[in-house]
Amino acid sequence: MPAIEPAAASRDKTKIDTLRPTTACPVCSRDARGEWTSLANLPEDIAKLIRANAPDVGDFSAVCTRCADLFTRAKDEIIKDAAVQKDGSHVLSTPLRLDADTRYTGKGVTIAFLDSGFYPHVDLTTPENRIIAYRNLLDEDGDLTTLFEPDVASWHGMMTSVVAAGNGSLSNGFYRGIACDSDVVLVKLARTGRISDQNILDGLNWVLEHRKKYDIRIVNISAGGDGVASYLNDPVSQAVEECSREGILVVCAVGNAGHIPGHPVVPPASAPSCIAIGGLDDHNSLNRARRGMYRSSYGPTVDGLQKPEVIASSIWVPAPILPNTPTAAQAELLSLLDNAPDEELYDIIEKYSGIDPELDAAADREPHSIRQIILLKIRRENVITAHYKYVDGTSFAAPIVSSVAAQMIEANPRLTPSEVKSILIATAERLPLYEVDRQGWGVVDARKAVEAAVETANRKQE
Repeated sequence: MPAIEPAAASRDKTKIDTLRPTTACPVCSRDARGEWTSLANLPEDIAKLIRANAPDVGDFSAVCTRCADLFTRAKDEIIKDAAVQKDGSHVLSTPLRLDADTRYTGKGVTIAFLDSGFYPHVDLTTPENRIIAYRNLLDEDGDLTTLFEPDVASWHGMMTSVVAAGNGSLSNGFYRGIACDSDVVLVKLARTGRISDQNILDGLNWVLEHRKKYDIRIVNISAGGDGVASYLNDPVSQAVEECSREGILVVCAVGNAGHIPGHPVVPPASAPSCIAIGGLDDHNSLNRARRGMYRSSYGPTVDGLQKPEVIASSIWVPAPILPNTPTAAQAELLSLLDNAPDEELYDIIEKYSGIDPELDAAADREPHSIRQIILLKIRRENVITAHYKYVDGTSFAAPIVSSVAAQMIEANPRLTPSEVKSILIATAERLPLYEVDRQGWGVVDARKAVEAAVETANRKQE
């Protein structure tokens, strides 16, 4: 896992450097608006962390107050709760990654998730159960038992729902979602394999039918349908439009087909009123200069619409491991071995024999050789801790944006779906040197979006 790496000591000036106003922060390139913090007034370790993440070509003595606060918070949280590896690396939490406004946590806002399956992860059920409804559309009576059976279909929906709304209970709150106090409604669409247009349509119709009962304000769909279709005669797209008219924001993953010819965007992400989310690769770093694009699908759609509208983190996203599975057992073993002294490695491998054949076969090697195998397997399996791994795909960018939307609605409950979408677009930041078609209006800025939602509420009260 890469650590927060320092920028090179020197590099050629870029267009951004030459266009940057003198009032811009040397780290984030935003206008500081006169709010500066001197590095001399910060602890030495904080100043060092800031300098290491600055893309600026020269020396600087101050940064904007926002960056000073962000890096101070990042250092405190990483030291306290992050799973820091022996090489000093760690996986950033989603709130830190997006510099989210911690005043709002989605409290009082319900997000519905449409996916292949789910599991009641403790990050959603403790200290109180925030899963207010579960519906299995494959069974006429709902069949609640499927929620508690960990199988292949459970993984995806469990991860998307926890990425948005989990409270990080197994990491002292560090690997929490941005909307960690929101309520969730889980709608199971399929068993395994591809989710069809009909599955998604059934899910949207169920949400429309039960929207008032559960006060559903957001629907997250991290799935694509059968193929490209015009919204003018596509039932799934028409259902998305109906949701918007009824006050429900529909957030869709745009897909991961940016590397294939045509890079198609299919319903529901191609529907006009939904907000389609593409992928950002921030290289697991707070260094804004390292941000690039993920291989997400992009338009224009068959109807000529810009999709995605915005992009968000689609790789290095912390997500829970499904309990009571071979993957969970392996992650627990790797975490245990990684934190054990050399003299205990052999006893642990023997005690947990059968979980990982490669480790069983290495039981007669020297400790340094066993540790190399442990490190390689941790990286290969994307393990963060015994309970979390990092995942990739626009399936996880979408719930990140859903969680930001929940913050916005908590801050201003009167926001309509179109207003939420407009604010997310207006506050996004475009990446330089990447095509507009691929990124839409750019990277979601969680803090600015929430601030704009608050300002909108204040204006309506005047």
